[in-house]
Amino acid sequence: MTGDLFINGKDAFSTWGVRMGDSFLDSIDGLNEMKDYIENESRLEHGKRVITDNAKVDSREITLQFTIEGSSESDYRIKKKAFQAELEKGAVNIKVPVLGNEVYKLIYLGKSVSYGLSLDRCFGKVSSKFEEPNPIDRSE
Repeated sequence: MTGDLFINGKDAFSTWGVRMGDSFLDSIDGLNEMKDYIENESRLEHGKRVITDNAKVDSREITLQFTIEGSSESDYRIKKKAFQAELEKGAVNIKVPVLGNEVYKLIYLGKSVSYGLSLDRCFGKVSSKFEEPNPIDRSE
């Protein structure tokens, strides 16, 4: 709970009642995709030439799911609104201590957003897309 997830330097649970949702660790800690290699096809040669000497990692798009919990309906509403405002700043730096000291420097895209609210209106699930422009730069 407390100390499990940090967003923009703030403890997500104590600040907004936010925790990692389903498959959060799988999504954020997934493998990087590579940019296309330089290729050349010539009618004078069999097959093609592929240059792999200077391989580069591509940006990646991930979907993260969060849960938000409040002690009452009004507490939940306040926390949800504050968390939404934090995401809508655009730059979202996420640190998950169980994964080490890496800071995932993400951009909140606000696309493919899904949301669910419990019947007592004190708990909700939020899922949205983020982009990591440079997955190699995860320094603090």
